Amino acid sequence: MKLVWAREPLPATGPTLFLAGPTPRSDRPVPSWRPAALEIIDRRWTGPLTVLTPESRGGVLAEDYDDQFAWETTARAMATVILFWIPRDLRALPGFTTNVEFGHDVAGGRVVLGCPPDCPDPRRNKYLIHLARHYGVPVCETLEHTVETALELVAGKTSGPGAFTEP
Repeated sequence: MKLVWAREPLPATGPTLFLAGPTPRSDRPVPSWRPAALEIIDRRWTGPLTVLTPESRGGVLAEDYDDQFAWETTARAMATVILFWIPRDLRALPGFTTNVEFGHDVAGGRVVLGCPPDCPDPRRNKYLIHLARHYGVPVCETLEHTVETALELVAGKTSGPGAFTEP
């Protein structure tokens, strides 16, 4: 597994998985959920895979928000699969940007949604879950199941947006 951090060069070929969802901010001391997702991916996936994370290597934030926006938009557009994990917490991980991104990507046929029912504000995910089901997007309740479902989709994706061809 290769990890590509925010604003780093994106791969030209091969399967990719974008880890979408709320990102901790410097003014909110809360741990990221992405290291746990990466551990699950590392245990479950064999073969080439590039994981795209909108978090910055070493916590170095973009000097210009346009750079971050451009990277994330391009990375999600080219990703084989987009995994959305939304442990909604309006105080620590509100996910307002994530809501917009999910709405933008939900109909593309390459999205998996994870919303834990035991998160601090699960009612705030109700509409996203409804929207996902409307478009036939898999909805999961644990990070483990969300990652597993996303990896199954990566493995089966051979055509369409973000598609790849096995070497």
